[in-house]
Amino acid sequence: MYYYLMIAAIVVLDQIVKRVVVSVMAQGESIPVVDQIFHITYIQNTGAAFSLMEGFRILLIALPVAVILAAMVFLFLKRKSAHPVLLTSLSFICGGGLGNVIDRAQSGYVVDYLDFQVFPIFNAADVFVCLGCGLLLLYVMVLDGKGSRKKQDGKRNHI
Repeated sequence: MYYYLMIAAIVVLDQIVKRVVVSVMAQGESIPVVDQIFHITYIQNTGAAFSLMEGFRILLIALPVAVILAAMVFLFLKRKSAHPVLLTSLSFICGGGLGNVIDRAQSGYVVDYLDFQVFPIFNAADVFVCLGCGLLLLYVMVLDGKGSRKKQDGKRNHI
C-alpha cells in the first residue's frame, strides 16, 4: 500500500505543478530563477525524451501504460519480499510515467518547465523517472549482486 501511496503522491505533485505552470504562463514564456543558469520555461513536448518520436502519440501512451501496469502488478506481488530500493525505484518510475501519460492522454503533449539552459527542458515526472532508473541501476548493480553472491557462497559451503 505504501508504494501505491508514493505513486499517487508523485502523480498529484506533478499534475499540480504542471497546472500551475499552464495557468500562469504562456507557452514559450521563460522566467529566470537564476539568470543564465535555471529558468522556468513552459513548453509543450509532443514527443518522448528530447522530443523523440513526435507523432507517435498512441505508442507513447500504450507502451508506458503497459510497463507501468506490469510494474504495479510486480509491486503488489512482491511488496513483502522484494528489496525496498527495488520497490521504491519502481514506484518512482510508475509515478513519473503516469504523470506524463496523463498529459499525453488529455492534451496530446507533456508540459515541461524545468530549464537549466544547457539541457533540454523537462518536468518533475521526468525527474522521478530518472531517479527511479538510477535507483534501479543501483539495486541491480550493487544490492542485488551482493545478495546473489551471498546465496552462491552459501551454496558452495554446503557442497
